[in-house]
Amino acid sequence: MFKTVLFPLDQSREAREAAEVVANIVQKYESHLVLLSVVEKPNPDDPSPSPDIMSPEMVAELLKGAQAMFNQYGIKPETLSREGTPPFTICDVADEINADLIIMGCRGLGLTEDGASESVTNRVINLSPCPVLVVP
Repeated sequence: MFKTVLFPLDQSREAREAAEVVANIVQKYESHLVLLSVVEKPNPDDPSPSPDIMSPEMVAELLKGAQAMFNQYGIKPETLSREGTPPFTICDVADEINADLIIMGCRGLGLTEDGASESVTNRVINLSPCPVLVVP
């Protein structure tokens, strides 16, 4: 059913909590797991860049740790690091790898009337070429 599962991750607690759901689904369906972390380019016009923006070195370390964690479940994930805007990059990668499912944690950021459309999760849901499972 889910031959290829894409798990975009960052350093958030929600991504770590979603990892258990990812492992369960990947094991149940014997899926190929692809871990993705996006290096977001800081906006040069923004005087105070977001603390959530990770460097390429931080992304490499994050993916290495996630790969080790999934190895403990007996899962051998593929890892990808891409540069770009997270929601668009996640959906582009899902399309490239023919993902059958994207699993994401949700931070609940931007859940105001003004910010709901700005959340990464909401944008991925609206742009995704495949189903998206959001783990609260």
